[in-house]
Amino acid sequence: MYKWILAWRYFRKRPITILAVTAVALCVFIVVVVMTVMNGLVREFREKNHRYVGDCVISSESLVGFGYYEPFIEALEQMPFVQAVSPVVRQVGLMSQAGQTWNMGVEIVGIDPARHAEATGFGQSLYYRRDTPEKAFVPSYDPSLDGCVIGIDQVVRRDGQGEYIHPSEPFAYELVLSSFPLNVRGGLADAGTDVVRSRAFHYSDNSHSGLVRVDASAVYIPLETAQALSAMGSPLRRINEISIRFAPGISQAEALRRVEALWQAHVADYRDRPGGDLFDYVAVESWQQNRRSVIAPMEKEQTMLILLFLMLGVITVFIVFVVLYMIVSHTGRDIGILRSIGAPVGAVVVIFEGFAVLTGIIGALIGAVVGSIFLWRINAIENWLHRQYGWQLWDRSVYAIGDIPNQIDPQLLAAIFAAAIAACLIGGAVPSLKAGRKRPVETLQVSQI
Repeated sequence: MYKWILAWRYFRKRPITILAVTAVALCVFIVVVVMTVMNGLVREFREKNHRYVGDCVISSESLVGFGYYEPFIEALEQMPFVQAVSPVVRQVGLMSQAGQTWNMGVEIVGIDPARHAEATGFGQSLYYRRDTPEKAFVPSYDPSLDGCVIGIDQVVRRDGQGEYIHPSEPFAYELVLSSFPLNVRGGLADAGTDVVRSRAFHYSDNSHSGLVRVDASAVYIPLETAQALSAMGSPLRRINEISIRFAPGISQAEALRRVEALWQAHVADYRDRPGGDLFDYVAVESWQQNRRSVIAPMEKEQTMLILLFLMLGVITVFIVFVVLYMIVSHTGRDIGILRSIGAPVGAVVVIFEGFAVLTGIIGALIGAVVGSIFLWRINAIENWLHRQYGWQLWDRSVYAIGDIPNQIDPQLLAAIFAAAIAACLIGGAVPSLKAGRKRPVETLQVSQI
């Protein structure tokens, strides 16, 4: 018991302790704030990608796509672990306006809006038809027209706060989509006539998936129309992708394994038919595997950030080392008295390592509390800075980020707290061992002239 009493006494009586506590608190504050924001951004980005494609994706690497999908979808819909299935056509195209000279590259996405809204988060991404996604391709200003849903960043502007400025109803806007149709062998389907197929559509709604690349390039049209535009409707009806949502409570890994088994059986039944070789380019993937090319870079940035903060922890270790070394140097007589009355080396080490633990606990507690309060008010602080000085952490008119993520993860907080204490223990190890190995005769001797 006396060891901790002495450790607390040294902690309270030495003014230099403030330096060590401040260093620990500052490091913990920085790590809590930055890691919470970064983890929140990564978590939101993963959730957006998950909503965009569903739980499982069967997709082809080729623009030609694959056929014989209807029997497989029917079989999937009979499975109790499958909640919804949506066939999807994805093609490269051009968007322009009749009589205009401009055009831009887009991704033409053909879907059944009702089915796609059940399998993915498409319905929740709509603005005007969120409650009735089955009418997504019906322009409210003229239901007789062929409608399309456009990625929000192509048609709606944002204000300085990052809020999209929507009119009360979609404006009448006609555009022309052009596709480069391919036959089953991968050649131009209309070779010898027109190279492209074009069709006029009218703006009926916009989709806000939260994914910048998608919202800046995707144009959604009816599945059958996309197949006709891309020559995927005959002689073999083809698609590029199947999105699947699993029933709640089902193990994702087990459901994916069962889908894989069903797909392999389906391929075996249809491989020998015309166009069956297109199955060679098709893969069954989880949503993480399907979206890994866009998720992986952000997760790598998160990993690099963790490594940088480990380097920041070295500063804490060094400061605790210096402070404790100075304290040991100025408490030689106390150490000599303890050793002379029989205190073992371990007891002296515990006293000074106890000092390091107290430094870590109190410093980490202060840093965590202040960091949590700062995160709680971070969006209010940013809004005030924007109103007063026009400053934002991210320019909302450029970056597709709303509020700064500030949801504190208890596990992250506990890990940072434990890391701070560990850093203090490491920093105090050498001075503590030096104190414990001092001989009483060296510390209690009186210099004689």
